[in-house]
Amino acid sequence: MRKIKIFDTTLRDGEQSPGCSMHITEKLEIAMALEKMHVDVIEAGFAVSSQGDFDAVSKVAAQLKESTVCSLARAVPKDIDMAYEALKHAQSPRIHTFMATSPIHMEYKLKMAPEKVLQTIGDMVRYAKTKMSDIEFSAEDACRSERDFLVKATATAIAAGATVINIPDTVGYTTPMEMVDLITYLRNHVRGIENVILSVHCHNDLGMAAANSLAAVSAGADQVECTINGLGERAGNAAMEEIVMGIHTRKNFYQCLTGVDTTRISSTSKLVYNILGLPIPINKAIVGANAFAHEAGIHQHGVLANRETYEIMTPQSIGLLQNQMVFGKHSGRHAIEKRLNEMGHELNKAELDDLMERFKLLADKKRSINDNDLEALVSKKTQDIENGYKLDRFTVNCGNYVTSNAVVRLQDGEKLVEAVAIGDGPIDAAYKAIDMLIKAPPHVLDDYAIFSVTEGNDALGEVIVRIKSGEKTVTGRGLSTDIIESSIMAYINGLNRLL
Repeated sequence: MRKIKIFDTTLRDGEQSPGCSMHITEKLEIAMALEKMHVDVIEAGFAVSSQGDFDAVSKVAAQLKESTVCSLARAVPKDIDMAYEALKHAQSPRIHTFMATSPIHMEYKLKMAPEKVLQTIGDMVRYAKTKMSDIEFSAEDACRSERDFLVKATATAIAAGATVINIPDTVGYTTPMEMVDLITYLRNHVRGIENVILSVHCHNDLGMAAANSLAAVSAGADQVECTINGLGERAGNAAMEEIVMGIHTRKNFYQCLTGVDTTRISSTSKLVYNILGLPIPINKAIVGANAFAHEAGIHQHGVLANRETYEIMTPQSIGLLQNQMVFGKHSGRHAIEKRLNEMGHELNKAELDDLMERFKLLADKKRSINDNDLEALVSKKTQDIENGYKLDRFTVNCGNYVTSNAVVRLQDGEKLVEAVAIGDGPIDAAYKAIDMLIKAPPHVLDDYAIFSVTEGNDALGEVIVRIKSGEKTVTGRGLSTDIIESSIMAYINGLNRLL
């Protein structure tokens, strides 16, 4: 069977979603998880866009050994130079340059004549080729481009040395039948296209990103560009888990396969959601809580008789375990480490030491700890910002006949700082005290949400806050059996990120 390459752009296009910016250590953690999944290409960022993006691309490029690492670059020398500098230590680097080819983009965005666009494509792909051998060219807004011009643009890129030609549905405009027709047309009319990888990059504005991507595969596309959980600008990109499991589940129809380890889908999806502080939509295809849940009596009866009556894939195929092992304060390190490995988490000694300390503290508060608790404990290691403020202790006093007040003490490096404040409730009072201690840029609390991670009276509660400062939005997360403590930890975490 044909092998379809999976190109993941969670760290570039996914991060462009409002409120989804990531710290460099978080980007590296996601990149490592993607490589463990055997993702073929990882687009680590847009190196020229900021120093932070450059550093992230550079660090990912130096760390990964198996996946190809890619950086986006506009079709201008400066972008290509910066992409090369960020990627030069990669085992398998790729520069991904792009230029718009649709009439509306050329006229209003580029303000360039079609002939000048063709010349620039050829010149810049040739220039990128002097930097490294693997060059991808994307015809931005390809699905709204005139076909004859798109043929000329892609043929020009191939003649200049491009090894990958990407056809993006940049605004999520096309339909599956149109995508099949376009890919077929290009395969029949572009000179040299049989010698390069033909790729697609679909957006989800009309809810058809995955369908359009899979339609392209059926028509002969060799690579699909996608993101974990479908993150991306506006309505997002094609979701990697949907593409991979679509091909995996219907391989006899598509007559192809991917090299992705599907058993790591669930844990990688949760990792990304946890890092961004986003809840998993319960009805999200493949990874949502209801994806393998059955409540209707007819469905339950059918599944009990034969799972395949209502399940076209198994929970185990994406890394979920049907059984749950319950742990307590007497559970040993080896058993917990083994269970985490089964759940797709590989922790080094320092990370496991830290997790065990927090496990013991949690076990003193809860009678039993299950897989959901362990997932929450693992995600906690992505929350703390190194050298940031940390909660030492707090006291709150509140009631319906008293003014709420809070005393909060934080650890700031080697010293302890403390403040007291009153507020409209215990959370408001605590946040005002924290604002006295952490001198962050002017900001507002944009959103505050509480989620129950586990079940029961002693459930872990997770608080997610969004803090806005000018054009920048950051997310903070806190986790505890005490919801006030979770709230305080989330706010401190968010302000650390803002700093």
